[in-house]
Amino acid sequence: METVNSTFQYCDQLVADFERVIQTPIVGKSSVYYTGVDLGTAYIVLAVLDENYKPVAGAYRFASVVKDGMVVDYIGAIRIVRELKQELEEKLGVELIYAAAALPPGTDSLDSGTIKHVVQGAGFEITNVLDEPTAANAVLKIQDGAIVDIGGGTTGIAILKEGKVLYVADEPTGGTHFSLVISGAYKMNFDDADQYKRDFKNHKELLPVLRPVIEKVSSIISRHVSENPVKEIYLVGGTCCLEGIEAIIAKKTNLPTYKPKNPMFVTPLGIALNCTQESL
Repeated sequence: METVNSTFQYCDQLVADFERVIQTPIVGKSSVYYTGVDLGTAYIVLAVLDENYKPVAGAYRFASVVKDGMVVDYIGAIRIVRELKQELEEKLGVELIYAAAALPPGTDSLDSGTIKHVVQGAGFEITNVLDEPTAANAVLKIQDGAIVDIGGGTTGIAILKEGKVLYVADEPTGGTHFSLVISGAYKMNFDDADQYKRDFKNHKELLPVLRPVIEKVSSIISRHVSENPVKEIYLVGGTCCLEGIEAIIAKKTNLPTYKPKNPMFVTPLGIALNCTQESL
């Protein structure tokens, strides 16, 4: 289910603005630009904001440099981020200096250094590394509830109370697992299955096929919220673009479950909103 428009009003407007500038960047005279770098399992996304934290440009590229929330192709990650940076710099006619990044919750001791080095290796001064659900909430602006970021490889959960993150967790299971199920059910190779999943026309047909995996995601959510009770769940991440996923999660968790119009770009925009001019 989706909430009334007012709940996601800021989020949906920001994402809509970002989608427009991906196609048509806003070339202006901002005194500074802030970039969010989202290293996802399926996509690497760069979101660029101006001095007023308004979207001015963006780019994304399919990539397989991250697996289960960890960077597995360090050189490939640097190359793609550098290429996207250069592409946006050419479109804007400026050098992009400052960037923030994010990583799945609970992995900071394992991978924050790698993420930082990727962003620096691409030519940015990194100003912040935060967890993905916290980044997402800069856009969602949720006070109380669970933010669930279902990405390509993992499901990240953040429990919020009065706008503060009290608890975070991250577990394997995400869009990659959805694609594997489709690959097996339809006798497709993985890449074809992945593309089939991204076509909204196929979602109604795919929902029963993917129900077992969605129920596994739901059980992960239920386990974490049982120890940290919440009244509502908010979904973000590219995998949540699957139509009907929120209804299955709501039924299995017995909690109202909501998602914005386009969950894919919430986290990269939240990362950019947490960028500053102070390098780490």
